[in-house]
Amino acid sequence: MIGILVLGLYAHTGSMPPLVVVESSSMIHEENGEVGSIDAGDLVLVHRQPMETVITFAEASNPSHPNFGYEQHGMAGDVIIYDKNGEGGTPIIHRAILEVVAHTTQTPNRSVAPDAPSNEHCPDGGSFDDALLDQDGQIGTCIMTWNVPGTNVVNATTISLSFDGDEAGYYDCKRLAHANVEPYLVVWNWTPSQEGMLTLGDNNHCSVDQGSSAVNGSVGVHSASGVVKPVRDSWLIGVAGGELPWLGTVKLALNTAPGSPGTVYVPNSSYLALFVLVTAVLAAPLVLEPVLRRLVVGAPELKLAEDELEEE
Repeated sequence: MIGILVLGLYAHTGSMPPLVVVESSSMIHEENGEVGSIDAGDLVLVHRQPMETVITFAEASNPSHPNFGYEQHGMAGDVIIYDKNGEGGTPIIHRAILEVVAHTTQTPNRSVAPDAPSNEHCPDGGSFDDALLDQDGQIGTCIMTWNVPGTNVVNATTISLSFDGDEAGYYDCKRLAHANVEPYLVVWNWTPSQEGMLTLGDNNHCSVDQGSSAVNGSVGVHSASGVVKPVRDSWLIGVAGGELPWLGTVKLALNTAPGSPGTVYVPNSSYLALFVLVTAVLAAPLVLEPVLRRLVVGAPELKLAEDELEEE
């Protein structure tokens, strides 16, 4: 039965596994949990989609963009699941804020070692993207200027963008503003290391995954090789679809692996909701059986069949 369910979910999502369990509180909207947003202990469907179908916050919050008004899990734009720097480990499930794509490129210095620093690959400046096709037909190119779809950033050497409701859609950091800290998200003088997505947890108060080089004060998400870079298509596991609230709490409670947070971030209300759900599932047969039996016994079709048997 479970196998059939998993296969059905795989057919629906195109991903295996088709569900992920949320472990942290980085996406919560309410401290006590909320159906519709992503809380620790929720199961989330993972839809396999190419990067070009992902709708960013920048696009969905721009009134002049075709995808304006698109929302998933309580805010504008898609929530994606990705591998940190493509290195495996526990995936990250955060919102796609904006995408950086190359506008102009330049052929790199092909004589240097593949793992040489970016400035050796690109002596004239720019960022060396080792996965992007160059105009010479080889993999690897120097990105000199950038575009950010859904915004006015076009052919820019660095990216500066304020999500203040004017320059871009308003993104509330849910933090106190003071001298050098705005209440909204500000990407400032960022030179991306490669094409990809800038990502952010809804509850991370504008501390983006790509760190302080993109947004001042950001701690960033780290992998074995360092701070997460813009999320590439090859790192994308999928796009977050529907959620099954609370059900992943059981898995988190049973997970004793080193480094696992367990149920630390699960909202208290989730335990009560899970208890009510399990109780309802267990009680349903006891309640439904006598009701269904009464309906069957009183059905006119059954009486007609009994009369026909008596006549025979």
